[in-house]
Amino acid sequence: MTGTWGVTAGIIGAAALLGSGLFAARATRAAARTTAEATRAQAQAAAESAQRAADLASFREIRDEMKAKIEKQDARIDQLGSLVLAYSVTVDRLIHRMRHRGTTPDPTDIRDQVREHMRTR
Repeated sequence: MTGTWGVTAGIIGAAALLGSGLFAARATRAAARTTAEATRAQAQAAAESAQRAADLASFREIRDEMKAKIEKQDARIDQLGSLVLAYSVTVDRLIHRMRHRGTTPDPTDIRDQVREHMRTR
């Protein structure tokens, strides 16, 4: 019976070796998949971080451009406001001189907006 047991043990050993080889191969493939997924996730996280940084840089550039444009417009509005005030004072003085000399402006010469402004001063 020793010979039969030896053959049986050899067959069992070969089957065990084959089974462990399949298990190792399966484990290796699973490990490779896990590593690939981890690498992909890491690359995606790095890409998202880089994209966020690029988005932030773009936002800051747009913000700075808009800020400069708004400051320029504010200065222009202030200049125009001063100009309108200067015209208003000038027209008021001219109308006062005309009335002082007995000349009155034709009502159609003065626009409603100007007339309203002159009433509120």
